[in-house]
Amino acid sequence: MASVWTETAEIPSYDALDADVSCDVVVVGGGWIGLTTALLLAQEGAGVVVIEGGRIARRTSGNTTGKVTSQHGAIYAALRDRHGDDVPRLYADTNQNAVTQVAALVDRLGIECQLSRTPSYVYTTDPTTSLRDEAQTAASLGLPAQLVDGQEVGVPAVAAVRFDDQLQLHPVRYLAGLARALVDAGGRIYEQSRAMSIDDTDGGVEVKVASGNVVRARHAVTATLLPIGTIGGYFARTAPEQSHGIAVRLPVEAPTGMAISVDAPVRSTRPWPGGGPTGLIVVGSGHKVGRADDTRAAYQALVDWVGSTWNFDAQPEFRWSAHDYASADLLPYVGRAPGNEGILIATGMHKWGLSNGTAAAGVLRDLILGRDNPAAALYDAGRIGDARSVAAMIKTNLEVGKEFATGHAARILTTGLDHLEVGEGGLYNRDGRTVGAYCDQDGELHTVKPVCTHLGCSLSWNQADTTWDCSCHGSRFSPDGSVLDGPATRPLDTD
Repeated sequence: MASVWTETAEIPSYDALDADVSCDVVVVGGGWIGLTTALLLAQEGAGVVVIEGGRIARRTSGNTTGKVTSQHGAIYAALRDRHGDDVPRLYADTNQNAVTQVAALVDRLGIECQLSRTPSYVYTTDPTTSLRDEAQTAASLGLPAQLVDGQEVGVPAVAAVRFDDQLQLHPVRYLAGLARALVDAGGRIYEQSRAMSIDDTDGGVEVKVASGNVVRARHAVTATLLPIGTIGGYFARTAPEQSHGIAVRLPVEAPTGMAISVDAPVRSTRPWPGGGPTGLIVVGSGHKVGRADDTRAAYQALVDWVGSTWNFDAQPEFRWSAHDYASADLLPYVGRAPGNEGILIATGMHKWGLSNGTAAAGVLRDLILGRDNPAAALYDAGRIGDARSVAAMIKTNLEVGKEFATGHAARILTTGLDHLEVGEGGLYNRDGRTVGAYCDQDGELHTVKPVCTHLGCSLSWNQADTTWDCSCHGSRFSPDGSVLDGPATRPLDTD
């Protein structure tokens, strides 16, 4: 399983860290936020080191829809109702400026990433659902928004809110361009160098990587979906949400705009340039990480939707998934981690990390350089939130507590490993113990202890993606137990 983006881009490779190094700022994570932050700082003359546990641009940042837009579903009326008038106005300005910044970086750096400007739509298929309030609210904030007839969208819809002059691009080619520009500006990138811990020290920070080497810096930025370990307690303030995507060629010309539904199940679409005029990317089938009974059904639901919408036998050429974290009050957390003066974080992008993440990089740069940034207060990493946010946090953590308590008992175990077929995996009973097992395409059996190394939650087997997923805090592991996504840093124990 690989995304259409990672399979159609040349990504520069970098050596692993094999010695202790020092710098002004160490950035943990080589995705959208990490590389953008590192580049902005390097362009200001800072000495920057990026460490990435795997390959840059490969995980969530390489599995996005590639939409860079200030239209984040029907968010503006919701932000007004939750926070009053000032927050949605600042959120709108911040994200529309981020759209402009991405376009400027592409132009200035000469990045070939299939960038194009196109309308973005949020639409409904339900005649009883009104989008008028969202359209009026967005327009009143100065956004390029208007209410339009659903026929304009290109997928079945009765009404939509259109944002003009938004961006779509090839996210991995864009990130490859940022990485090259970063190195040209004096930055250093180390791949296959997983951060195991980040600690404040006198006058700075130390980041220890799996090889045993250390990066010493004045500041550390964690740009890893969720801060690793327990930094800031953000694992208890956010919820991990997974989405699935396919790339397919239609029997007719694909819709030219970007679109996302407000109805459930959510369907998000955009053109697929590599698929020609009929190419389409469809994302949706979202669920909590580790909570889907059969992840294969999530992909099939997207295929079925495409097939029924355009009346043909849809055959996807690519399929992939990614996850991101959502905060209870609809706003990301960006800034200094509470209790860790030298550590800065960015998390909770609500699946809109290309614009929010670009804005976050600017906030992180300005905090490190001692500059004011109006979005710093908007994204305040130390906020608790309103009563609704606190209630949502309590509910989420009660669900996590239930997972701790019930875990494997809530799942059906097979009777043994004797009949495990090639390509199959799951939880098995071996000599009275629960074992996680997977038989790879070569017939080799991989067995692990299916307990997350972050805080001890039980893991679920994701058959569609062949990963072990933690439903508590979103860590994901490969079949052999290697860490794919944190906050976990240690691989699974083998069994």
